[in-house]
Amino acid sequence: MTTALRALTQLASWPDLTEAQPGCGAGRGLRSARAEIAHFHSGRRVDLHLTARMIHHFESDLRRSTAIRLVPGSHWVTIRLECDTDVDLLMTLVSLALRAHQGRPDFGDTSHAPCNDHDVTVLARENAGGG
Repeated sequence: MTTALRALTQLASWPDLTEAQPGCGAGRGLRSARAEIAHFHSGRRVDLHLTARMIHHFESDLRRSTAIRLVPGSHWVTIRLECDTDVDLLMTLVSLALRAHQGRPDFGDTSHAPCNDHDVTVLARENAGGG
């Protein structure tokens, strides 16, 4: 079982999430009552709809993580799942995403904002940083 499949199985058991076809049409998805939350695009890559407000709020922390890729202007973050620590990070960020979508509306952010599936190339950790 891949890291992403283990994470998807865990998250699908959360009461606020249901499995659904991702809006981008690729992979498997999870959504809340209000928005798409996650798209599992491969055995190791997940796009998470964190919202523009949350990305801005945690941007410096997100940029420090080698597991996370940000795409300028996107309301989604891409997470590379290579180990249990990355899954723990995903679980924390899904909690933040659920909170963000339950809170007051973010008018710069829509539930139909496209994920990063076609906008980002995720490098393996050993290639990240140019070395």
